[in-house]
Amino acid sequence: MPVPFLSRAKTWLLGAIVAAAALAAEPCLAAPEALLLVDAESGKVLYAENATRPWHPASLTKLMTAYVTLHALKEGRVTPDTLFTVSPNAMAQSPSKMGFKVGIKVTVDNALKMMIVKSANDMAVVLAEGIDGSVPGFAAEMNRDAQRLGMTQTNFVNPNGLPDDEQVTSARDLAILTRALIREFPDYALYWHISALKFGRRLIRNHNPLIDRYPGADGMKTGFICASGFNLVATVTRGDRRLIGIVLGAPNSAVRTDKVLELFERGFNGSGNALSFLTPSLGTVDSLQPVNAPPPDLHEEVCGKNRHRGETAEEEPPPTADPDRSVGLNALLPQFGSGGAKPAIPVLGPAVPSMAPIVVFVGPPKKPGNPETAVAKSEPNPVHKRKPAKPALAAAKPTTPAAAPATAHRKKPAAAAGGEKPATASAPAGQ
Repeated sequence: MPVPFLSRAKTWLLGAIVAAAALAAEPCLAAPEALLLVDAESGKVLYAENATRPWHPASLTKLMTAYVTLHALKEGRVTPDTLFTVSPNAMAQSPSKMGFKVGIKVTVDNALKMMIVKSANDMAVVLAEGIDGSVPGFAAEMNRDAQRLGMTQTNFVNPNGLPDDEQVTSARDLAILTRALIREFPDYALYWHISALKFGRRLIRNHNPLIDRYPGADGMKTGFICASGFNLVATVTRGDRRLIGIVLGAPNSAVRTDKVLELFERGFNGSGNALSFLTPSLGTVDSLQPVNAPPPDLHEEVCGKNRHRGETAEEEPPPTADPDRSVGLNALLPQFGSGGAKPAIPVLGPAVPSMAPIVVFVGPPKKPGNPETAVAKSEPNPVHKRKPAKPALAAAKPTTPAAAPATAHRKKPAAAAGGEKPATASAPAGQ
């Protein structure tokens, strides 16, 4: 007996609804990037796209390397002036690196600054070997800390993020780590937004494109390898609100910058209610459900024949005042809810440094607590003094990263043992 047309239409409509619901329940895995916007204080998720898909972290790994190092400082296992030695393994790391010769000694404080600002792969290994004696030993401590923090999708193999199939994380886990760095180490906050370092005659600028060029930007780290694409964890503070924006898998640095800027523009300046576009049911970052999928391999898309100029498998091009934005502006996020409009994305101009370049060097300090080594002792740029104060953390007077508390039973770092005579400062061996 033929089914009446109306019944057939109802059946079709019901099937379509069920199919749409099934598709909506499936995680979005087709997009070649992951995006996440989180309130740093509450952990509330404001925007998420592929936020729990596994991803190769690249140099975002150095956030965990810094976390473990700062814990060692806090526990008194090392001090900012503890000297670690550049090993053959450290010298052999691929760029980006400082390029110091084997036997050169670097303080924990200087190694941290070089690792964060320069994204120096050799300095990450120097810290790993100095704190735990070996890269595998340090990776084990990284993984213990990751599990303790609830980073359930993360596994570390090395301290710098150079390519390894087993080195994985997710935007969710990186947001958890970033919140932990903010909460647990407020005295070390200025490590994340140093504008530039000065090593001898070399000026080393921060790769984070937002530092000193976007209001309230105060951290944290870029990352790039061909497999993962262009990654960025950024933090911005305005008034009493701090947001964490994460972009993983952008095809080039211009798109990465545009997408994180739109995340922040939405978070701080959305039409009407500043958070009107956000979905209130997303919960907190810890509650996001992991996706069971392999991390994407973006080699062909990012490093194939149409590779963006200047990019290699381990090192992105140096930051510039006028990045090529031609491929970014038309590939941004969906519009705000129905009837909404995309926010205007600011074009970043030349940086206006909020502080003079921080002096770094090899060898021991001239004397303990030498002012030239302290982030907090850098004088603000005279031009910056005539500008309006930066919001929140960017406006605060820098404070010296706190020295590790004294302890009567401090363990001597493995790499500092042996009674070697500290090396004197010298120029690096090459990039």
